[in-house]
Amino acid sequence: MAASSRRSVSGRIWALATVIILLIGVYTGGWFYAASLLKDRTLTLLGSQEKAGVIAECTDAEYRGYPFRIGLFCSRVSVEDRNNGVSATFGGLRSAAQVYDPKHVVWELDGPSEIRTGHGLSISSQWESLQSSLTAKGRGVERSSTAIAALKSAIVSSASGQTFNLAAANTEMHLRQNGADLDAAMTVTNASVTGESVPQGLPALTTSADVTLAGKAGLIDGSDRNVSLYGAEGTIRNLSADLGDGRIISLSGPFSVTADGRINGKMKLRVEKLEAWKQSLETVVPGIGPMLNNATNMLSALGGGDRASIDFTIRNGKILVGGFIQVGEIPPI
Repeated sequence: MAASSRRSVSGRIWALATVIILLIGVYTGGWFYAASLLKDRTLTLLGSQEKAGVIAECTDAEYRGYPFRIGLFCSRVSVEDRNNGVSATFGGLRSAAQVYDPKHVVWELDGPSEIRTGHGLSISSQWESLQSSLTAKGRGVERSSTAIAALKSAIVSSASGQTFNLAAANTEMHLRQNGADLDAAMTVTNASVTGESVPQGLPALTTSADVTLAGKAGLIDGSDRNVSLYGAEGTIRNLSADLGDGRIISLSGPFSVTADGRINGKMKLRVEKLEAWKQSLETVVPGIGPMLNNATNMLSALGGGDRASIDFTIRNGKILVGGFIQVGEIPPI
């Protein structure tokens, strides 16, 4: 090869290397500029919530993840909602989003957590892992999923003096905007509740809920700050409890809550293994046998055999079978 040709090839290689280095430099500068801008905007956003009565703090906030990710890291997270009288503290927060897909964010949160309300309720929790992901849409959050492993919570009410301990092997929560509505699904596996006023001996149960709240899509991204159920309405697609061995009870139907906390709705109740449910409850709640016998006989007559399916109406908290026979009452929430 002639010397001039070698010089030409060498020149192109050096030119390409120079372009690559310049691109890397521009990308690096852009990444750190974006990280700095995001940090400033995050702190500004947290500070701007004070006008709405919400004080949020991300201690030691910084963005990490260069070169292909970018994520917010905090050593501690705290939130105080002065309007609703709720405060919460958590451990460290770590989040990440791919540079090429910034709308999909994954994050994890460390315990312990402490939540307090102005009504004297305190919830202290710890867990092995809490991982979540969210998908943004515009300025809001379109959907979110959260998984918690080995959750343990202590719930204390200073108003009633009662203390409960809750434990669950796995907890999953899914939220999704569905137009103006909010779809929410939750599953709690092998959950147990203990406390002085809680019957002992009941097996660990698995519960699940699949609910739509009308007009509440803004709860997922904070644009709707009314977290109260007063005045809410929606549909329970499934609310169930499973004690294992086929002992399943489920509830479904539309519902609404009045401004004073009274519940209205048209529900369908399904119970599998009536006799097994009766035996389980008789074991843990002494003296409940006669009432369970009456309930089991009625449900068995309506459903037939060892399973039951019954439609009932809730009118201002009153539970009505057949539209007019009152069998119970739900107090205001």
